[in-house]
Amino acid sequence: MKLSELSPAPGSAKKAWRKGRGHGTGNGKTAGRGHKGQKARSGGGVRVGFEGGQMPLARRIPKRGFNNIFAQPLEAVNVSALNRFEDGAEVDAAALLGAGVISKCVYGVKVLGNGSLEKKLTVKASAFSESAKQKIEAAGGKAEVV
Repeated sequence: MKLSELSPAPGSAKKAWRKGRGHGTGNGKTAGRGHKGQKARSGGGVRVGFEGGQMPLARRIPKRGFNNIFAQPLEAVNVSALNRFEDGAEVDAAALLGAGVISKCVYGVKVLGNGSLEKKLTVKASAFSESAKQKIEAAGGKAEVV
């Protein structure tokens, strides 16, 4: 296969609509921009979220607290979900992904203490709740912070 032989899947690439090429095309004269107004002008148009001068929704609704845009949220996993692993297994983020316990792991995993654990496991995670750590150690396992 050569670069010159590549082509998109049939039906996926649509031909561009040629604007302003006569009224017989159905897109002549105003070229689909209508008559006059800010959006008809060249360079015209408004920014995202602009509501014609009305106070925009993003500024109308009340804001509370602090939203950290640099936050790295952890995936939560309950102790009860760890029972699907074999006795003596080493459980980390990759093992949880493989078993389908979590769907994605971008920043890490936090193990929470909901449910009970019947198996002795070595659990490696970014964080543990106090009750989760106690339940893992009570079952004879280890809770390691990675």
